[in-house]
Amino acid sequence: MQKQALSLPYKPCHVERTIELFSGRWKSAIIFHLRNEPVRFNELQRKIPLISQRMLTYQLRRLETDGLVLRVDHQEKQPRVVYSLTPAGHSLGDVVLAIHKWGKRNETLLPSPTVA
Repeated sequence: MQKQALSLPYKPCHVERTIELFSGRWKSAIIFHLRNEPVRFNELQRKIPLISQRMLTYQLRRLETDGLVLRVDHQEKQPRVVYSLTPAGHSLGDVVLAIHKWGKRNETLLPSPTVA
């Protein structure tokens, strides 16, 4: 049986490209916790206790590069950095919230939580 070749260049659909923005273990959790209000780094780390400081920093930078998270560095004696969602991030926050609600309704289908 002959395999059918993909017509090149392959262009992923909008669903694939959107999921790629918040795929991975931590991005959706970060978006979920930023959806209501700006949050400082340490507070965000407390809300997601299994993420390491290094990984949280990395994921926040990726989300910032993707235009979903805004980082505001308040130039004060005590360094204070606050993260919030951009308008694009807020619109994706609605998607993440819908996934959260689906997960609560279908908890028996979800895999058991694992430690990093």
